[in-house]
Amino acid sequence: MVPPITSNAKRIFWVRHGEVINPGGPDRSVYYGALDVPLSPLGELEAQAAGDYLQQFALRKVFCSPLQRAIYGGEQVWKRQSIQDSGVIQLEGFKELDRGAWCGLTKEEIGPENLARFDACDESVTPDGGESYAALKQRVLAARDTALSFLEMGDTACVVSHLQVTRCVLSDALGIPTHEMTQIKVATASITCIDYLYNEDGMATQVVHFRSFKPEAGLAQSMDGAN
Repeated sequence: MVPPITSNAKRIFWVRHGEVINPGGPDRSVYYGALDVPLSPLGELEAQAAGDYLQQFALRKVFCSPLQRAIYGGEQVWKRQSIQDSGVIQLEGFKELDRGAWCGLTKEEIGPENLARFDACDESVTPDGGESYAALKQRVLAARDTALSFLEMGDTACVVSHLQVTRCVLSDALGIPTHEMTQIKVATASITCIDYLYNEDGMATQVVHFRSFKPEAGLAQSMDGAN
């Protein structure tokens, strides 16, 4: 599915965490963003399946968001590798979008119009204490560059993070404007593979080999509501 990495490239597998237990309960799907919500039992199985799939690749580093749902996924990837270092590297820049005052509210309570304007990068509707997509993308790409700095040419790594984080790196790689990136579909515990090619002046090209690939593991369909 993916060609051998070239000598002038660094490769990252971007993994979204598995299904979570929505803090609003089974009948009230609320936005949770950067809240540290746990994985559901299915979400843990999904994370394990992603780790199983990535076992075929020799990873040099495993990074993750500092939220527990991503840490669990990172540990599932790391424990299936033979990496001789201290373990999964947490980077703050890979946290999920902070929804601020919208955390714990449903789409109807926030207002569909407010959400639509927010998704279109109208910063005037950024929730109190939250962040815009532009701010999110800036910190995610900075964290991506930090992760890449840990790698040598020809190295492969993995980042376990979140929906909006994966949208940020995909939109940058594919040239999709920030105000359109919420249209990018990223399934729970799915894997996206991007090569970062360099020339003598630095990063020159990004190649997306596949995106939102979910290994077949015979699991139930995850619930993926408000995020």
